[in-house]
Amino acid sequence: MKTTRRDFIGKTLKAAVVTTAGVPFVMQEVKAAAGATHVAAPGAALQFSQVALPYAYNALEPHIDAQTMEIHYTKHHTAYIKNVNDAIAAEKITYGTEKDFFSNASKLSAKARNNGGGAWNHNFFWQVMKPEAGGAPQGKVADAINGAFGSFDKFKEQFTQAATTRFGSGWAWLVNENGKLKIGSTANQDNPLMNLKGELTGTPVLALDVWEHAYYLKYQNKRADYINSWWNVVNWDEVAKRLA
Repeated sequence: MKTTRRDFIGKTLKAAVVTTAGVPFVMQEVKAAAGATHVAAPGAALQFSQVALPYAYNALEPHIDAQTMEIHYTKHHTAYIKNVNDAIAAEKITYGTEKDFFSNASKLSAKARNNGGGAWNHNFFWQVMKPEAGGAPQGKVADAINGAFGSFDKFKEQFTQAATTRFGSGWAWLVNENGKLKIGSTANQDNPLMNLKGELTGTPVLALDVWEHAYYLKYQNKRADYINSWWNVVNWDEVAKRLA
């Protein structure tokens, strides 16, 4: 019987995953909200931590399937956490906060920069989604979006465009730059906190992961379908906190 690419990937990933009955397996649980600045103890190197997933692996179904969520969290994200901390130790990186780390991203090695971005970006991503969410935002989020983009529909169209047209792997972002909301995207695991010439900058407010590992098992190469479905799990309450 012929084995398709989808069958091969599915079997390979299933073999790599430890079944946890839908309950998140947390490698390093921290109580700080994603995106909070972690400060190293005096004389100690900065360490990135993986936030606890705030819902079960199957909680975002049918929009994001349980297998993808489990692999994404326990394999991909956990690897970024380990690899950036390894790089910090091996390269004797002395920045004391994540803010300082990303403000000096242009000086970092590829391993430190890429894995640091992957660690932080995913901590952020888990927080801006939740079950039974989505729809149009209300209150101050709605006011801010309407003021910046004219309407929620126009904002959604522009954000979707940024996510759809990001070539290869990367992220789509809504950021606050000096009080002005902007939409854009970054390549690979870069983020708007990094001091990279010509890249989107600002304080992240909302993000969407458009790496294939975020959607391939369910949507295959149909990124547009994944993006369209993702709008149903956007956590506008978390977005509101980040606009405060």
